[in-house]
Amino acid sequence: MATTSTAKAKTILCFDYGSKSIGVAVGQSITQTANPIADLTAKDGIPNWDDINQLIQEWQPDLLLVGLPLNMDGSPSEMAVRAKKFANRLHGRFGLPFAMADERLSSFEAKGEILQQTGSRDFKNHHVDSLAAVFILQSWLAENN
Repeated sequence: MATTSTAKAKTILCFDYGSKSIGVAVGQSITQTANPIADLTAKDGIPNWDDINQLIQEWQPDLLLVGLPLNMDGSPSEMAVRAKKFANRLHGRFGLPFAMADERLSSFEAKGEILQQTGSRDFKNHHVDSLAAVFILQSWLAENN
């Protein structure tokens, strides 16, 4: 007798936190796919919370995932504390569960992808942060499913 999977598809919004820009990607647990959706402007790490609220209303995520910038040796970087604070603020404002994910080399990987696809090193106009969020999310999905 065949069994039917009852796993519920979960939508995840992933944030690549930065002091000037916050990349956002959306992913889905069943298909294990992720897509870039926005590069949000931040002022000293503070986003326009209305922009984030709009994304949350549009995508109705089950989980918010925030990239955790670790040093190559696994120790927390200076930005790690700020990224954790951002994750706590997301949770406090929107009441959604959140998780942190290792984001080492995600921006490097995103820049490599842009360079390969476009031949351009003009990363400001090619949405590096949202693409980095895709890589963070895909890695997290592979580890957590």
